[in-house]
Amino acid sequence: MKFLLDTQAFIWLSTDDPALSNKAKKIFLDNKNDFFLSLASIWEMAIKSSLSKLKLKQSLDKFILNQLQENFIDQLTISFRHVIRVKKLPFHHRDPFDRLLAAQALEENLPIISCDTAFDSYNVKRFW
Repeated sequence: MKFLLDTQAFIWLSTDDPALSNKAKKIFLDNKNDFFLSLASIWEMAIKSSLSKLKLKQSLDKFILNQLQENFIDQLTISFRHVIRVKKLPFHHRDPFDRLLAAQALEENLPIISCDTAFDSYNVKRFW
C-alpha cells in the first residue's frame, strides 16, 4: 500500500520519537508499503528550521536526504492539480501546509499517516 507521510509523522519516524503511534510504526516497518513525503513538508521543515522551531542533530538537508534514502521514501512533487484542489477545500484547517497535504492525498488517492484529526474532515483516509 502507498502512504503519504505528514510532516510530524516523518520527523517522528525518522527520529524514533516515542510520540509515534504503534500502528504508524508497524505500517512503516512493513516493507510491502511505499511512502511519500511531500515537498510541502520539506518546505514546512525548512521554514521551521530557519525560525529555530525545528532542531535536528544534523543539517536539515542532510537529515531529509538521509532519511529519504535510508527509509526508501519518495518525494511527492507539488503539481498544478494539487494547488487547484486546495482552492476547492473547505476551511476545516487553516494551516496551508496541511491543506496542501490533504489536497495531495485526495488527488493521489493516498492515505496519510498523521496524528492530526483535521485530515478526517476532508475525508482523507488517515492512519495513526
